[in-house]
Amino acid sequence: MGTRINALGTEIGQKLVKHMVGTDRALRATQLPPALRELVNIRASQLNGCGGCLDMHVKEAAAAGETTVRLSLVAAWRETTVFTEAERAALELTEHGTRLADSAGVPDAVWDAAAKHFDEEQLVALVGQIALINAFNRLNVIIRQPGGDYVVGQVPH
Repeated sequence: MGTRINALGTEIGQKLVKHMVGTDRALRATQLPPALRELVNIRASQLNGCGGCLDMHVKEAAAAGETTVRLSLVAAWRETTVFTEAERAALELTEHGTRLADSAGVPDAVWDAAAKHFDEEQLVALVGQIALINAFNRLNVIIRQPGGDYVVGQVPH
């Protein structure tokens, strides 16, 4: 399975990715913890089957000090004890925000759980992170961008 198109080889693709990376930079400048951002990126990418994004975010998280155990257990976070209550709330919000059609949106209880741990700025950043990684996932899955060759730091932040 090869990539269908080199999106960065087109003028619009370059503009699109430039603005998406700009959004990522804005989110990095918030008070949302970097480790949490990567957990969100990983969980959404798992749900969406995005090998390119999983490759990138697992490697970046590991390079930033995330443990192998936690990275290995993201997919089964409900059945583990290695994530904080705040991380668990963010992961649940990520799942509902990624699978909007499956659960008829984000239930109030899921939102309320996240709101217990994050202030308004952080909540907006969290929602923005969920939306952004889903956009990257969809782009990469549609064009069949494979994972496996990402090198840590390859995408400048």
